[in-house]
Amino acid sequence: MHLVCRPIGYVARDDPERRSTDELRAQPARIVIDPDLVDGLDGLHPGDSVLILFWFHRSEGYALRVHPRGDPTRPMRGVFATRSPRRPNPIGATVVRIRRIEGNVLEVVGLDAWDGTPVLDIKPYAPVFDQGDPDA
Repeated sequence: MHLVCRPIGYVARDDPERRSTDELRAQPARIVIDPDLVDGLDGLHPGDSVLILFWFHRSEGYALRVHPRGDPTRPMRGVFATRSPRRPNPIGATVVRIRRIEGNVLEVVGLDAWDGTPVLDIKPYAPVFDQGDPDA
């Protein structure tokens, strides 16, 4: 199987320092979309929640068992039971709220990705798909 994935944009932050996940989520961030893809933003509005899929571009290698949030006081778990960036395919996913849309730039709150992080996709948050019991 051959898989090709290209970023649709990238994360831009005013303060590019590395921060904790909680600090990142609390600060607004911009998602700069490739200008050729701006028509794909049609139908998104300030106040909407969207799912952002991104590539942990600074992550190197992976471990199949990790301490959640890198905290050695927490018991080891399988990487697929955590949000660790050190995974076989370093894809991150976070639900954010759109604050503003200006041209090809979305300003969002709740994003736990660093400055320069490649954004792979944006999907509307849909509770029927994104939360709850899959058997319901």
